[in-house]
Amino acid sequence: MDFSVSEKMQTIIEMINEFMDREIIPLEPAFLRKPFADLVPELEEKRRMVKQMELWAPPHPRKYGGMELDLMEFALVSEALGRSPLGHYIFGCQAPDAGNVEILHIYGTDEQKETYLRPLVEGKIRSCFSMTEVEMPGSNPVMLETTAVKEGHDYLINGQKWYSTAADGARFAIVMAVTNPDASPYLAASMVIVPTDTKGFNLVRNISIMGHEGSGWHSHGEILYQSCRVPQKNLLGPEGHGFVIAQERLGPGRIHHCMRWIGECNRAFDLMCSRAINRVISPGKVLAGKQIVQVWIAECAAEIQAARLMVLHAAWKMQNLGVKEAREDISLIKFFVAKVLQKVVDSALQVHGGLGMSDDTILAFLYRFERAARIYDGVDEVHKVSVAKRVLRDYENRVVR
Repeated sequence: MDFSVSEKMQTIIEMINEFMDREIIPLEPAFLRKPFADLVPELEEKRRMVKQMELWAPPHPRKYGGMELDLMEFALVSEALGRSPLGHYIFGCQAPDAGNVEILHIYGTDEQKETYLRPLVEGKIRSCFSMTEVEMPGSNPVMLETTAVKEGHDYLINGQKWYSTAADGARFAIVMAVTNPDASPYLAASMVIVPTDTKGFNLVRNISIMGHEGSGWHSHGEILYQSCRVPQKNLLGPEGHGFVIAQERLGPGRIHHCMRWIGECNRAFDLMCSRAINRVISPGKVLAGKQIVQVWIAECAAEIQAARLMVLHAAWKMQNLGVKEAREDISLIKFFVAKVLQKVVDSALQVHGGLGMSDDTILAFLYRFERAARIYDGVDEVHKVSVAKRVLRDYENRVVR
């Protein structure tokens, strides 16, 4: 198991970090205070610069304009980009588009790829992923009320979705809906591409997250599908394979999330240490001299390192042995890294005191929006129970001395 970083990747990471410090992090104050639409012209200019540097769309297919990095390589890139909430967007590999690109590349027809995949990778359009439902448990994705019923050559979609990230301004949605109600729960749903200008696609609102609605790409939409009619050729992959495709999408997606969280941990840790060194608390004394602050810093440093190595190991295992062999590792990192992220951000905020509660640093933003890390892509408790069952199964016929 070799985790050494190639010379090529070292150069790429250095270029990204320099660009982040010089061009992206300075945009954060405006991002925290202005509607997303107001930032678009400047963000597009930064994206143009990234393309000139030939660093655009790191994980996406080269055929459509990406760099086609493998999972381990993109894990390192995702860590670097995660230092700012704008990093992945400006480099063309933001959620939920990144996951939609993956499944369109694997399951899309030639027509779907030219209509949706190519402009998505090129950054000309955005998309959303419409699976979570208001009345159904997100922890059990086979429980769905949204239906897509065949009528002639079309699907007629009805249902209510929410937490469809980036629906505001998206050109199309990939919708998970029941198409085969009499099949087993795992073969009942399909994925269907729905252009957002289709009659019956209704973006009801951007959901307020701890007091912040967001807008544009940085938002989470509630969508009402009312007799929304799309052609059956918009089916993505085989009918009844929605759950299977969703699981394929979530595996690499969790690696991406976790490495992004490591990047956020690194940013919060840097801010915490800088604040501790520079914050005068009495003549000649700074926060860094307090043992409790030193303990927080030591614990956070250890846990960030542990979390990072766990994620890289899971990525290596997935890339070399496959998703099935890495399943337990993916569950482990999902709940472990989310917990570390919450601890590091909370510690950094505590060290900043009243400043940390304001939007004068990025910490309050991270605290608000990344609390959800323990919920989305499978709540922590589900992953813990799943891991425990698999671990215990290995002991059923095993003699321990």
